[in-house]
Amino acid sequence: MSDQTVMEGCEPFSHVGNGPVGVLVLHGFTGNPSSMTTQATAFAAADLHVEQPRLPGHGTTLADMQTTDWSDWSGEAAAAYDRLAERAEQIVVIGLSMGGTLTLWTGLQRLDDPRLRGLICVNAATMPQPADVVEMVQEMIDEGNEVMPGIGSDIADPDVVEIAYEGTPLRQLLSLTNDGLAPIADRYGELQMPILIFSSTDDHVVPADNSAHLRDTAGGPVEFVTLERSYHVATQDYDRDLISERSLEFIERVTD
Repeated sequence: MSDQTVMEGCEPFSHVGNGPVGVLVLHGFTGNPSSMTTQATAFAAADLHVEQPRLPGHGTTLADMQTTDWSDWSGEAAAAYDRLAERAEQIVVIGLSMGGTLTLWTGLQRLDDPRLRGLICVNAATMPQPADVVEMVQEMIDEGNEVMPGIGSDIADPDVVEIAYEGTPLRQLLSLTNDGLAPIADRYGELQMPILIFSSTDDHVVPADNSAHLRDTAGGPVEFVTLERSYHVATQDYDRDLISERSLEFIERVTD
């Protein structure tokens, strides 16, 4: 973890609950924990244990993020899971966008872990970028470009703004698709635990066919919820409370 100053409102969150159930909450690419504050605080209010890490390079500066890659983000997700497991006997993981990718990666890393009871994905990136897009990004890097316009704050509610970087770091985008997504995109059939999927019909960052791919290839029971009022950052958008409520209902069903 870097010693960069964390932006106000982007701090990690941890809550010690009462009982056996804990929730790991994972934010997205170029975002930070504030994008899922509504859900994390709802889980804490329900007296569940909560771990909501700030992924390396996020919530500080774009330059800080440019020193990181998939191994750093997945490493922190795994460490947060282990911290949660020290006080929770049953765990559910929820993630937004790249946080959803990390949620699925966590499930695949822990196929035989009886504590892991379910996964929740909100507009998750589940497939690598097409080959022509990867080639285009690599060409941009080869031409000396390191950043393209940002992808944050895709929110329908005009009164809400996501705290996110104004730029998208290209090498890190390639790491997400090549190191994160490519190795797992054909493995969702191995996931036997219940999965709750939230999918926005109007998403300008991650196409809705990513959620459909997960729904159609997952190995276990799937609950699919279509969000018609929210854009990509649905956890802060018009459906933010619906996501919290349906997630709490799901957690209650998949835990003892």
